Amino acid sequence: MRLIEQLQKWPGIGAKSAQRLAFHVLKAPREDAEGLADALRDVKVHVQHCSICSNITDTDPCMYCTSPERNSHVICVVEEPANVVAVEKSRDFRGRYHVLMGTLSPLQGIGPDALRIKPLLARVAAGGIEEVIVATNPTVEGEATAIYLAKLLKPLGVRVTRIGMGVPVGSDLDYADEVTMTRSLQGRREM
Repeated sequence: MRLIEQLQKWPGIGAKSAQRLAFHVLKAPREDAEGLADALRDVKVHVQHCSICSNITDTDPCMYCTSPERNSHVICVVEEPANVVAVEKSRDFRGRYHVLMGTLSPLQGIGPDALRIKPLLARVAAGGIEEVIVATNPTVEGEATAIYLAKLLKPLGVRVTRIGMGVPVGSDLDYADEVTMTRSLQGRREM
């Protein structure tokens, strides 16, 4: 069935899940299936990348870039639009964002020009930015990207910080690997 084949192309959807979803669509009322089809079509027509931060939005510039309630002097740099959602869940960050649209990965042929680094540097060079928080993932590529960004940003006179990493809340120290434990100790703070 064509629907199953299309659903399997989505991340995290294997053959069984695709089959289960397809049969759910078959059982659902026609209006539900049409609503899903309309929503999929609408997202491809109306959703775009913000011209300032590259986050996904249906208005340009996005709500994060235009909100007067957000701190315009702090930018949190993330890899992908989904990372903005993760940071927002914390309810602690009230600054602006910049989405790189990936990480440096020479083995995959992804260099600095493939990312949204130049617009970030332009935003900082324009003035008014006091701090850039680098919130890339704690992967080899994320770390390489963070180090690269810090080298480019520091000469612009901006404070560059990295998100803390370490032992997750609710876990047991016995299960922490040596890198995680090292990061936890390095990222410790005053109590």
